[in-house]
Formats: sequence, C-alpha cells, structure tokens
Amino acid sequence: MGEIAPAPSPRPMRADARRNFQRLVDAARTAFAEHGAEASLDDIARQAGVGPGTLYRHFPTRLALLEAVYRDEVDDLGDRGERLAEEAEPFEALVAWLDMFLSYAATKRALFHELIEVAGRDSELLTHSRQVIETSGGAVLARAQEAGVARADVTVGDLTRLVGGCTMMPGATEEQQRRMLEVIVAGIRT
Repeated sequence: MGEIAPAPSPRPMRADARRNFQRLVDAARTAFAEHGAEASLDDIARQAGVGPGTLYRHFPTRLALLEAVYRDEVDDLGDRGERLAEEAEPFEALVAWLDMFLSYAATKRALFHELIEVAGRDSELLTHSRQVIETSGGAVLARAQEAGVARADVTVGDLTRLVGGCTMMPGATEEQQRRMLEVIVAGIRT
C-alpha cells in the first residue's frame, strides 16, 4: 500500500515515528478488515509492535485511525489508477481499475458507514475520497472511451454505483461479486 502522510505537525516527524505511524495504519487496515470498525485498538498497537501510548500519540481517537486507514486506501487506489492509465491497454486498464475498486469498496464498506456517522458525508476525508475515485476512474474510463473500446455514454459515477452496489448485496460472496463485475464489464464494452 502507498505510504500516507501523517497529519501536519509543528516539526518534522522522526524516521522511527514515521515507521510507527505506517505500521499502525497497516495493522489497523488488517484489523478493520477482519473485525470491522470496532476492532480493538490495543490489539492494533500490539500487531504494529508498539505500545498503546504510541498509538494514541499518533491517533488520539478511533476516528483519527479510521480516517488514516481510509485515506491510505483511497490514495493507493488513486495512485494505482494513474499508473494503469499510463501503462496498460485502455480496456484492460479500465477492467483492472474496476476490479481494484470492487476490492476497495468491499473492504471499506464498514469503515465508510462509521465515518459517515461520525464525520458526515461532506467531511474533508470523504470529499477527498470522492475526488480521488472520480479522477482515477475517470482517467481510465476516458482513455477506454477515446480508444473506442468502452461505451461513450457511461460515466465514472455510473461505474462506481454499479460496482459499489455489487458489494452491498446481502450475503453476496466474493465469487458472486466478481461475476457481477464481469456482467458490468460486458455491458460497457463497445
């Protein structure tokens, strides 16, 4: 995953503090994926190899840690989308981005609902996330449309709603979600 920048502070963070920050984000990502937004913060600190005091110095609240994980994931999706837009064939890039977005949406669903409850839909983080998704998904979609391999009437908003919807089907397995993604891909190919 991409490294995220810690919140601005009056002085630069030491290298060991930056490492601890990233280890905490990585451990929290795993814990939230396995146990949801209510994962034990003490367990996260233990998994990161730091004490609870270090966790709370970096993330004074559960929300701060949730936000850091969420931002890390969306920024990684954006970075990977930019690389796809530059390096892969247009339709393959679009399919790969949709696959990445499916995984992102599936794992972030619980965090998303928690963040909306606490911070609101128009929080800086969720606004940033929408912008990153729109930009990276829009770039791969536009490239596929310009190459004539994706329908011109499809928008990135259409795709994120369709793919995101695949992750919200009650009881849907990962296999079912992947099959639904294949149906979406078939529907946007020219």
